[in-house]
This record gives sequence, C-alpha cells and structure tokens, in this order.
Amino acid sequence: MKKTTIFFTFILWVMSFTAVTAQTKSDIDKKEIGTMLDGFNVAAAKADYTTYFNYFADESTFIGTDATEVWDKKAFMAWAKPYFDKKSTWNFTSLKRNIYFSKDGKLAWFDELLDTQMKICRGSGVVEKINGSWKVKQYVLSMTVPNEVVDQVVAEKTPIEEALILKLKK
Repeated sequence: MKKTTIFFTFILWVMSFTAVTAQTKSDIDKKEIGTMLDGFNVAAAKADYTTYFNYFADESTFIGTDATEVWDKKAFMAWAKPYFDKKSTWNFTSLKRNIYFSKDGKLAWFDELLDTQMKICRGSGVVEKINGSWKVKQYVLSMTVPNEVVDQVVAEKTPIEEALILKLKK
C-alpha cells in the first residue's frame, strides 16, 4: 500500500510539472512574439530599414490599408525604401494585443489595436519560429472605422473604389 501511494504521488508530481512547463513555454513564446512585434514597430518608427525587414520571413506578405496593397517581402522593401531613406516612416504603438498558437506551437497569429498617425488601426498577422526566432510570415494593416461613421466613409470611398471593383470583377 505504501509503495502504491508513493508511486501515485510521484505520477501526480510529474504530471503537475508537465502542465507548468507547457504553460511556461506558451507564456515565453507570447513574450517573445510581443517583444518581436514591439521591436518591429520601433524599427519602423526609427526608419531602421535593415532591422525592420529582418523581422519578416523571406517568403512573407504585407497587406496594407489600400485594396491594391499586397506585396511580397521584396516588393514591399522596394516600395518602403524611399520612406525609410527620407526618415518619413510610420510610428505604431500597440494598445492591445492577442496572440494564439497552432497545436504544434510552430505558428502563431496575432491581432492588435495600434495607436498610429491614422488614429486606431488594426495589425494582424501570422508569425513562424524560424531558426529560433519568430518571423512575420504575413502582416495585415487595417484602418478601423467606427460604426457611427461607416456610411460617411463608404460615401467618401465609393467614387475611388468603384473603378477598382469593376476592374476586379472582369
């Protein structure tokens, strides 16, 4: 009886340690991703071209606020270079961030509300751990529109986007 009690106590101890370890890994990964995303935003604000683009995986995509803005890393680098060269980049600060993980923990996705020169925007994306570092695979920047002014915004953008809608339907 004594051996059985000791055995079950040992099993419970091992199981509790495993649960703590799993929680700790998730917390560590969330902290790493949060630090990476903050560094990503700071690099843009400082117009640090090399550091900013090192946060992207080689095969990444950036989707901007305009419907035509979908770039792979190389195209986004080319588009952004003049802004970084002139030191006229963007300054985003996270206000609230959520991070989620795939079951195997190799991919994560996030959404965050950002304080920007455009007021509140939403950044969202997918990150992957590559060679021990989290890298952006896809980043989507969206402007938020308060429900109270949606009709005004739609009226404002309709003449601009109607031609694009027709073109995309062809």
